Amino acid sequence: MDLFEDDRSGPGGNAHEFTVSEISGAVKRVIEGEFGRVRVRGEVGRVFVARSGHLYFDIKDDRCVLASVVWKAQVGGLTQRPEEGMEIIASGKLTTFGSQSKYQLTVDDVRPAGVGALMAMLEKRKKALEAEGLFAAERKRPLPYLPEVIGVVTSPSGAVIRDILHRLRERFPRKVLVWPVAVQGRDCAPQVAAAIRGFNALSPGGVVPRPDLLIVARGGGSIEDLWGFNEEIVARAAAESEIPLISAVGHETDTTLIDYVSDRRAPTPTAAAELAVPVRMELQITLDGQGGRLNRAFSQGITTRRQRLSDLSRALPRPESLTAGARQRFDWIEARLPQALLAGVAARRARLDAAAAALRPATLRERIGNCSTAASGLGARLAPALRRGVRERERAVTGLAARLSPRSIARETERGRRELTRIEDRLNRAFCARIDSARQRLDGLDRLHSTLGYRETLARGYAVVREGDEIVTTKARASEARTLEIEFADGRVTVGQGGGTPRRSKPKPPPPEQGSLL
Repeated sequence: MDLFEDDRSGPGGNAHEFTVSEISGAVKRVIEGEFGRVRVRGEVGRVFVARSGHLYFDIKDDRCVLASVVWKAQVGGLTQRPEEGMEIIASGKLTTFGSQSKYQLTVDDVRPAGVGALMAMLEKRKKALEAEGLFAAERKRPLPYLPEVIGVVTSPSGAVIRDILHRLRERFPRKVLVWPVAVQGRDCAPQVAAAIRGFNALSPGGVVPRPDLLIVARGGGSIEDLWGFNEEIVARAAAESEIPLISAVGHETDTTLIDYVSDRRAPTPTAAAELAVPVRMELQITLDGQGGRLNRAFSQGITTRRQRLSDLSRALPRPESLTAGARQRFDWIEARLPQALLAGVAARRARLDAAAAALRPATLRERIGNCSTAASGLGARLAPALRRGVRERERAVTGLAARLSPRSIARETERGRRELTRIEDRLNRAFCARIDSARQRLDGLDRLHSTLGYRETLARGYAVVREGDEIVTTKARASEARTLEIEFADGRVTVGQGGGTPRRSKPKPPPPEQGSLL
């Protein structure tokens, strides 16, 4: 049966009734069979990456919008991921999405629509990275003067690596580590970014030496061939590199994003090798020249100092003239020394004779006799002197004892007892006054407590509602309780399902802070 044939039977005819799924399937077969694989050119509108990994975007022109989808398995294989505002040529198959009654393009390849679109997208990326400060001059690091190890990120099969190695051998041979990458195509950007980060991840002093300088190089080509070096992932990897980096992509007129974020841009790969190392022969010539200058300066310095020493030595007096006065004084003192020794000996002999004359035995015996006589006289006077001292001390003690009579002590004791009695009376009066004041204050607080207390509130017509030992304060709680106990000023009443006949009980005062008054 033809799904789209005219129904001429009228409203009451026997037209076939289709289900929604049959209509949707028929439309799907017609669209997929009619169009097959197509290429669509337009501007990218909304771009959305689902949590599942599928990529959804719109392709639009000035009048219509075509919904498009790239399945998760095909997203990684895209040469160029669509970005909003970018003009592209998308290839794929038209199909329908019956759940929402719409058709869409299942895309498996996306390419920029010409050089103009590529340049517009490149300019957009350039402005975004520049706004982040990745092109700032203060971020540029100086290149090492003579690196020990140079890391090169390029294709191992091209002429670029041979040019770099040849120029390094000519100028100054260094150790070179080559990280092979694809330099064009869809694998270029992720491999170049991985290589830059891989070199930075090497540990200094490890089995594989960490480069002191990186060169990212590629030969010339069209903008499409060099597009991998315009990808944001490559620019960010170059900006994050801790190792100084030289970009040498394309010829002198070619410029890519990595040139702006690198520490130094070389117009060609060969020029990058020239920037990396100096010329060994020039260094040797410079070193020889500096060595010659050093030797000449050293010789000239020694000659100058020798001449200055000679000039200074001529200004100094002769050694004989410096010691002539000292030699003359020495000779004069030497001539006087024998006489001075004889005079000194004679003077000391005279002093010895004078001292010896005073130490004769008769003189010593006379002095000992005088000392004995004096000692005997002092011994005779000692006993009377002691007796006189004892008598004088007895008289002094007797005088002091007369002054310490019992009557005076009794008078002092009586005066102290009267003073103590007076102080005791004052203390008793003050204590009684303090007790009366405290009792009056306590009575006032007790009357205030009685006025504001729990029982006084009940006496004014209020009541306390309890459920067991807990206080009920809300209507909802009272509605849920099975048994309630209500306390009034004259007793308690129990009401509820388990209470039976209300009963009266003696009031049991709770703490003053508890209770809900109704």
